[in-house]
Amino acid sequence: MTDEELQREYDYYMAEKIAKKMCDTGIISIKEYTKLREENRRFFSPFLAEIS
Repeated sequence: MTDEELQREYDYYMAEKIAKKMCDTGIISIKEYTKLREENRRFFSPFLAEIS
């Protein structure tokens, strides 16, 4: 895995963590959270997202 790929994985993980916290606290709805997850996968193209 290259440094760039590793950075993308980390950025994806952090974006997902923030989105989950926003959903858990009610800032965004489940529907918005699902859409945000899809957008994060498209934007970051994470390798490990295929596993989860």
